Amino acid sequence: MNKVILLGRLTKDPEIRYSQNAEPVCISKFTLAVDRRFKKEGEPDADFILCVAFRRTAEMMERHVKKGMMISVCGSLTVRSFDDNTGQRRWITEVTVDEVSFAESKSAFEARMARGGGDNYNPAHIPPSQGSSPEPEGFKAITQSIDEDDDLPF
Repeated sequence: MNKVILLGRLTKDPEIRYSQNAEPVCISKFTLAVDRRFKKEGEPDADFILCVAFRRTAEMMERHVKKGMMISVCGSLTVRSFDDNTGQRRWITEVTVDEVSFAESKSAFEARMARGGGDNYNPAHIPPSQGSSPEPEGFKAITQSIDEDDDLPF
């Protein structure tokens, strides 16, 4: 089985092009910065993984995805070869993307970009604030206990 699931941020806006076939196919190439789980002294904090998407997935990326956005991708690992300008055989490994999902809300992305981006932003490392904080967008605190016979508030 060849299945890849990644969660990371785009290093730049996706590169979009169309094939030269009779019916052109949209192709999106992008690099995803994926944080490493464990970091050793002096090593990079992230891996930069090449990805390519086709057709509707590529068209969606062209319209809705920008540099710095946190997305998740599902696909398969592809290894291919080509001859460079000097005639030397080169190998490339990339993820052929089948699915793309947004991993942060548009408002969270825009707020982070307004604060200056911060490529190392990680909501898991935000310390709890003192006092009460506003409810996250789309969520509401449940202030009463729920019995088995009660209706759920959603």
